[in-house]
Amino acid sequence: MRITLPAALIVSVIALQVPHARAAGCDRACLESIAADYRSAYRMHDVKLAPFAPHVRFTENNVAMAFPDGTWDTVSAELDAPLVLADPSTGQVGIYTSILQRQAQGFLAVRLRVRDRRITEVEQVVATRRNLSGPPTPMGDALQYHRAPALNDVIPVADRLSRAELQRLADGYFSTLQYNTGEIRGTRFATGAVRNENGLLSTDIEMGFRSGQYRYNNRVRDRECFLADEERGFVMCRGFIDHKGVLDAYMLTDGTPARSNYQEPQSWGFLESFKASKAGILAVEATFSAVPYFLRSPWTQRPDPVYDASLSAARRAAPATAPASK
Repeated sequence: MRITLPAALIVSVIALQVPHARAAGCDRACLESIAADYRSAYRMHDVKLAPFAPHVRFTENNVAMAFPDGTWDTVSAELDAPLVLADPSTGQVGIYTSILQRQAQGFLAVRLRVRDRRITEVEQVVATRRNLSGPPTPMGDALQYHRAPALNDVIPVADRLSRAELQRLADGYFSTLQYNTGEIRGTRFATGAVRNENGLLSTDIEMGFRSGQYRYNNRVRDRECFLADEERGFVMCRGFIDHKGVLDAYMLTDGTPARSNYQEPQSWGFLESFKASKAGILAVEATFSAVPYFLRSPWTQRPDPVYDASLSAARRAAPATAPASK
């Protein structure tokens, strides 16, 4: 089963292919330097430490607010080395790191947009244990977590994928994740591909998908892949995973009985990045947080129509009804 590619996703593919280097006024080194300045300014609660435009559009966990606000007022330390992604063609930077707010551990994902060497947009997703839902937000120990240095490796030129190919693998991943029945839809995985979500490591992620354990995901909607770091083989995306809370008992593809974790409507909002080469998806880095059910991001310009992937599959699988005789 495969749904129609969302309009916003088509727009994002086109956007990734349009050069914006002159608008950004910044090459890779420049963007990485601005990312470092942003992290310093954030840690020190001082906007003067980074090159911000006079007006900055700012969201945290998909809520628009005045800049600076939210965790800009409470962050007390940054932990571990960050993962920094740079896309000079669109003037965007992605950052994955871990933080403390006094004693509260958290994982932070950031998207920055740079124009004329100044930050004009800041989009943050922060995961902490305060964001409870059913079930509680999965979280690793930020004090013990260390990001794999290999995530920063440059992909050999012969093994690199184009922006459009990176985006297609990411979209196929999301199509496989929603109404997960064991079918791999439009993506592929390298041997040993791993995923880090809020500091929790999952190994052999293809096998997890083939088991059908995520069948309770009714949709992965409002998908937008807006940043591509072709040199490192990364594409960065935002979206939401919705659970309608209707499914209870089900079977894995090997016949093992399973039960859904979700007994009520619930959603996750995420910033998720995929490292890939011609071998397929190598690694996934994600920060996600519980949000009100069916929340929409202020950054989503063309949200998906409402759909339920499980119902769409059932309709397609149902035998055609013969027309009534007159």
